[in-house]
Amino acid sequence: MLKMKTFQEYLNEFLEKFKDFSAKYDHTINHCSELEILIDDYSKFILNEKNKEVWEQLELQECRNFNQLVGDLRKKAALCVAIMEKYRALKLLSGNTESNNYFENIELCIEKEFGQFQITSESKVLLVGSGSFPMTPLLIARRTGAEVIGIDIDDEAIKFGRNVVEKLGSELNIRLEKIAVEELNVVNELTHIIFSSTVDNKYDILDQLHTLTNENIIVAMRYGDQLKSLFNFPMREVDNKKWKIVENILRPDHVFDIVLYKKA
Repeated sequence: MLKMKTFQEYLNEFLEKFKDFSAKYDHTINHCSELEILIDDYSKFILNEKNKEVWEQLELQECRNFNQLVGDLRKKAALCVAIMEKYRALKLLSGNTESNNYFENIELCIEKEFGQFQITSESKVLLVGSGSFPMTPLLIARRTGAEVIGIDIDDEAIKFGRNVVEKLGSELNIRLEKIAVEELNVVNELTHIIFSSTVDNKYDILDQLHTLTNENIIVAMRYGDQLKSLFNFPMREVDNKKWKIVENILRPDHVFDIVLYKKA
């Protein structure tokens, strides 16, 4: 088990590396391999059972500096994941289809995203935070025939995402847009909504969606608590007059967990 001081030193080292790689991104695949190695190492660190006790001890201390470090690290890690998706899109579009451990972990999570609330060919699915390599829309549309809409705030991510979909699933019913949820003209027709774990304002958007969506909507919120909060924005309490938890899907071997909500 790592000692507390050493644990925090590890976190500081990861933070400095993420800062460095986020500053280096130049819209090419330069530094791609090094960032992939860093993300894979970070994923292993977070999933390492030996680190959980140290994390819990540090959480109990409620140290402001530690909480600040965690918040900074989460944001920089999320930024670097977004950059790594751009690298993967760039490589695919140049003919390279190789994956890495992080992406394989994510793809395994997608398999049972909605638990008992399965997606069918009649479903209409929204992904908030679709990114540059829209794995979730591609997998859902290909395996179920559902219509999938992805939204993102990043212009470059939308551009890359559309190119990836054109290359891997041009025949699929997938639409990617830089648009706010309230601007979607089909928001009341949605059957399922998925939130990326690295969308920092996802619970604000969830609150907003209550009045916009139909009564049968199912929401899958990807999140990470404890050690996983180093990589993902954690679960938050919701207004129990609006939303209720119907299932909490914990995945010890995956980088994020999933909580399912229905309207109260």
